[in-house]
Amino acid sequence: MRDPRYDILFEPVQIGPVTAKNRFYQVPHCNGGGYRDPSAAAAMRGMKAEGGWGVIFTEQTEMHHSSEITPYIELRLWEDQDIPMFARMAEAMKSHGALAGIQLAYSGVNGPNLYTREVPLAVSPQPVRTFTPDPVQARGMDKSDIRDLRRWFVNAAKRAKLAGFDLICLYGAHGFGIFQHFLSSITNHRSDEYGGSLENRARFANEVVADIRDAVGDTMGLTMRVSLDESLGALGFSNAELREFIEMNRNLPDLWDLAHGTWEDCSGPSRFKEEAAQEALVQGIREMTDRPVVGVGRFTSPDVMARLVRAGTLDFIGAARPSIADPFLPAKVEQGRIEDIRECIGCNICITGDMTMSLSRCTQNPTFMEEWRKGWHPEKISKRGDSDTVLVVGSGPAGLEAALACANRGYDVALAEAGTSIGGRVARERNLPGLSAWGRVADYREYQLSQKPNVETYFDSALDASQILEFGFQNICIATGARWRGDGVARQHVTPVEIDPNMSVFTPDDLMDGRLPSGHVVLYDDDHYYMGGVLAELLVQQGCQVTLVTPAPMVSQWAVNTLEQHEIQRRLLEMGVAVRANAGLIKVNSGDIEMNCSYTDRRESIGCDAVVMVDSKLENSGVFRDLKSQEESWADSGIRSVKIIGDANAPGPIAWATYAGHRYARELDAPDLGDALPFRREIAGLAPQ
Repeated sequence: MRDPRYDILFEPVQIGPVTAKNRFYQVPHCNGGGYRDPSAAAAMRGMKAEGGWGVIFTEQTEMHHSSEITPYIELRLWEDQDIPMFARMAEAMKSHGALAGIQLAYSGVNGPNLYTREVPLAVSPQPVRTFTPDPVQARGMDKSDIRDLRRWFVNAAKRAKLAGFDLICLYGAHGFGIFQHFLSSITNHRSDEYGGSLENRARFANEVVADIRDAVGDTMGLTMRVSLDESLGALGFSNAELREFIEMNRNLPDLWDLAHGTWEDCSGPSRFKEEAAQEALVQGIREMTDRPVVGVGRFTSPDVMARLVRAGTLDFIGAARPSIADPFLPAKVEQGRIEDIRECIGCNICITGDMTMSLSRCTQNPTFMEEWRKGWHPEKISKRGDSDTVLVVGSGPAGLEAALACANRGYDVALAEAGTSIGGRVARERNLPGLSAWGRVADYREYQLSQKPNVETYFDSALDASQILEFGFQNICIATGARWRGDGVARQHVTPVEIDPNMSVFTPDDLMDGRLPSGHVVLYDDDHYYMGGVLAELLVQQGCQVTLVTPAPMVSQWAVNTLEQHEIQRRLLEMGVAVRANAGLIKVNSGDIEMNCSYTDRRESIGCDAVVMVDSKLENSGVFRDLKSQEESWADSGIRSVKIIGDANAPGPIAWATYAGHRYARELDAPDLGDALPFRREIAGLAPQ
């Protein structure tokens, strides 16, 4: 069934003393579960094993208590009592023939130790460098500390072996790992044998690899994740210096894991990074070593994957986000089901779980991190309950996912769309600058629905309550979306701002419908995610002069969690957008707006020709309310349930909508849980007093 073009992706590859069954390599990635939700993380990795991945890694694992990154929730292998948790993970990861890998991390200058209260240890004394400016400095390690650190790595490696892992990844990329800190002159200011020349800066890596080989190397493969380029000019660890390091130590690990210098560069969203964006930085490195090489680049196309292997650029196709969007990506390639792959859209909503210390989500795969908690499988779903028919009203991301999942359960589904095309907000937002990949949310589901004989889609079908009552469907799912307000109500204001009717005021919906302002436009952003920045970019492209006003201290503040805030603000500034941060909107006059300082309430006016309000949304819930008001007629109409989901219920990111649609289908005809939790959770056992 497999297309012969992809045979090369299924060749076994040796990594030291172990062999991967194919070239699909899930690189380490966080998930928001860590030490708090180990069973959820184990089941998630186990699903990838079932999906055919040849190598599967944990996320960053803190291997000693003297370096931890609270408040972020990663794994912890600090002592022997942690081993059973990791053994559960390794067992799940190896359950279908994959190699199980653990990434050992010592965060050094990145570890503020807010939980353990240990003094941070770093290669050289420096302020701790994290996502927030913690008022903490790290002490520079002396040679005794370095000897201790080498021993701690060996201890962690031995525990990893006892837990059943096949591979160890030594973390030295993204600016987070101690190996990068030794290699980079940004963080290594030492004047002894561990500093200065590249040979000296590489000494620690050589020592640790030798130590671990002596301890476990006969049974476990050693990989090293290194920075392709810190992109920091002459001071940083450059791509040229990386190549010199690998050439100098060509067979140091059993595999070279190549990642960009910062997490933002390595895992940039599709708005700023194309597939295989790091290819130029990787080319030629394979020729410098006898060891296999893995690289990343949000690979979603099997053709791109096969090309990179055939060209000798990579031995393994590294993936984090694509393995989240579709854990069964390798199996689908092998089975000749390319069209069934849920392609990653690069929105980076998965990363927000780690950044907000909550369980991660995926826009494309609503079962992600629900494999253990709710028993959800991305490719399997229970058969329908004791009803037969479902009417889904609205074909946005929530409605599409609800229709598809209900059809997969075996219900007869009718999908009613008021317009002439499906996709809802996705169909509109995909046309905005940089968001074309987001259209995959609709494309995937539209294709899958087209293959279902038990689904009918009806366009130009703006249904009202009376029509729905007449149709005779047993289950009604209302997914009618939401619309942007445009009156300033969001976070700064809970009541509408005063707006002169002579001023031209636009909403995001207006712009997406093609109604565009001209001249000098003030864009007021009290949403703080991607929409304000994207629309500012659109307005500049249309020839407008743009001033972006936001009560937040930066543009698109929440996009810090998707690793794109810096790039958003940089691009807007380079495009000539004037940014007025820490400034609220007080009043819209004819010809200007009044704004106030978020701290002092000092007032100021800005002359403009038009205003774009990016505030909050109003739910399109009228049909649902009308149906609820006629609940006494449901039984006579054969209706058993009416439910509202997605933005029509409560607006949120697209991932919230696809999750709502999937949950609706999973829970249809299910017993009422009453006050019981709708998911399992793990509770730490109390230690003896």
